Amino acid sequence: MGTKKLPPWSRGVWELAKSQHWVVTRGQLMALGLSAEAIRHQLRTGYLHRIMHGVYAVGRQDLDPCGRWMAAVLACGPPALLSHRSAAALLRIRKEEPGPIDVVVPDHVARRRPGIRVHRRAGLLSPNDWSRRWPASGTVKGIPLTGPVPTLIDLAMCIPAAELEEAVNEANQRELVDPESLREALDAIPARPGIARLRRLLDRDTFVLTDTRLEQLFLPLARAADLPLPQTQVWLNGYRVDFYWPDLGLVVETDSLRYHRTPATQAEDQRRDHAHIAAGRMPLRFTHWQVRYEPDHVRTMLTIAARRRGSA
Repeated sequence: MGTKKLPPWSRGVWELAKSQHWVVTRGQLMALGLSAEAIRHQLRTGYLHRIMHGVYAVGRQDLDPCGRWMAAVLACGPPALLSHRSAAALLRIRKEEPGPIDVVVPDHVARRRPGIRVHRRAGLLSPNDWSRRWPASGTVKGIPLTGPVPTLIDLAMCIPAAELEEAVNEANQRELVDPESLREALDAIPARPGIARLRRLLDRDTFVLTDTRLEQLFLPLARAADLPLPQTQVWLNGYRVDFYWPDLGLVVETDSLRYHRTPATQAEDQRRDHAHIAAGRMPLRFTHWQVRYEPDHVRTMLTIAARRRGSA
């Protein structure tokens, strides 16, 4: 018996599907030589399976998340991009959610697809629309999607603040964008919904004062807590500290970036505090934001610390 000869388009379809998480479009099939009748025949025989309008799975019905995301982007046509919650899941800064897949398209494209949440936006779809440092779009596992910065901006419009903060932290941990650079990006890119909310979240933890301005704001708080003038930027127990009261054994450190508290820097901060405690001193920590915008809290904590050290 002779072997059955495969149609000339079969290898091309297989290779294309393999590169696209096992999904192809009707247009791609026809470009590879399949007629409309041939596509219908392959649907009947089970070689193709209709997934979405004009999109088929090759050789299988069940798709993994990447296959579903790719199918949604292909169903909306170029230059569609995976976006919002779905892009965040692909970037691994947020878990995949059940429900519609988020895809962004240019504002002139009027498409509706079952199972897809279509977002329309004017421009900003090219990778170089913003800058090389903060690309507006890119690909992950071959799937076109919005870049980390626009994805976080989009998330700011549709998830609670606590979940948004978790996503920012995940992006930082995965080295997609650090909060300080993200905050800079928000001032550099064109205005759009979501930026203001994300900026408010970031300002609290990326706020940095100069040494001079920090002293100008902190020293009156120390005086209001009945503390004398401290020594500043002095070496103590092998570390340079921001503020130190020798008579009280009180050490105050100020942190500018909570988001940059990686496990290594957290461990280093603990070693600093432990060194001061072992020497019989009391370490306190405040953020720059607290010094500038929460002075009552800082003053209260200094007052309590001064009383305890004064009575020790």
